[in-house]
Amino acid sequence: MPRFVATRPLLLLRAFAVTTVVLGCGCAGAGPRAMATVRYRFFDPPEANDIWTPTIRGWQARERALPDTEMLRPAEGALGARVSEGVSPTIGPGGTHGDLRAEYFAFRAERRRELAREVAAWIQSEARYHYIPNGPVARWATLEETLANNGASCNGLELLPYRFLLDAGFRSDEVYRAIVMRPSDGQHHMVTLWFENPDDPWVIDPTGAMTSGMPHLSEVGSWVPVKVFGESVEYTVHPESTDPGSLAIRQAR
Repeated sequence: MPRFVATRPLLLLRAFAVTTVVLGCGCAGAGPRAMATVRYRFFDPPEANDIWTPTIRGWQARERALPDTEMLRPAEGALGARVSEGVSPTIGPGGTHGDLRAEYFAFRAERRRELAREVAAWIQSEARYHYIPNGPVARWATLEETLANNGASCNGLELLPYRFLLDAGFRSDEVYRAIVMRPSDGQHHMVTLWFENPDDPWVIDPTGAMTSGMPHLSEVGSWVPVKVFGESVEYTVHPESTDPGSLAIRQAR
C-alpha cells in the first residue's frame, strides 16, 4: 500500500485541533455556523446536582438584594450626573474612560430620550391619518378601542405613546397621561408627560395641537397642565410660583 503523505492544509488543520484541545473552554469565539437539527426544551427545572446552580443562585440573591436601578445612579453633582447633562467624562489611563457607572447611565439616558423622541415623531405622523374628532358626547377610548376603530381623538391617540413607553420599560411613576389647557381660549388637550426631570417633564403631544417634537413643558408657555394621572393614580396640578417659566408638578406620593 502506498504510504499516505499529509498535505500542508491537513497538517494545519491537525495543529488547530490540537491547540483547541490544549487551550480548553473559555468564553467562546466565533465559529462556523451549522444548521440546527435539534429541538430544545429551554425551561426544564435543574437537576438536584447541577454544577451551575450554586453560582446562578448566588448571583440571583446578590442581584435581588440591590436597590432599585435608579438608586445606583451617580449622586447629583457627581461625574455621572454631569455626563448625562452633556459634560465629557474624564479619560483614564490608556485612553479609556474612567467611570463605567457614569458612562452606563449617560448612555442609558440618551437612548431613552432617543426612543421617546422617536415615539413622539411616530405618533404625530400617524395622527394625520388616524385622528377622529370627538362626537357630541366625548368618551375617552381605551387602547383597544382606539386600535379597533383605527383611530380616535387626542385622548385615544395619546394612549399609544403612553402605553408604548410603559411597555418599553419606562416606570409608571415617571410617565403619565396629562390634561393641559390653553388659558387664552380655554381649550383642553391630552398629552403624555415623561418626568425625567421631576420639575420640568418632556411633552409628547399625539396630534401636534400643543407642540411638535418633544420639548420640555417649560418651553410650551401657552399651555398649562391641569391633571396628571395613570391607570391607578390621579393628581391635580397647582402652580408653585407666579412665574410662568417655573411651573412644577406637586405629586402626593
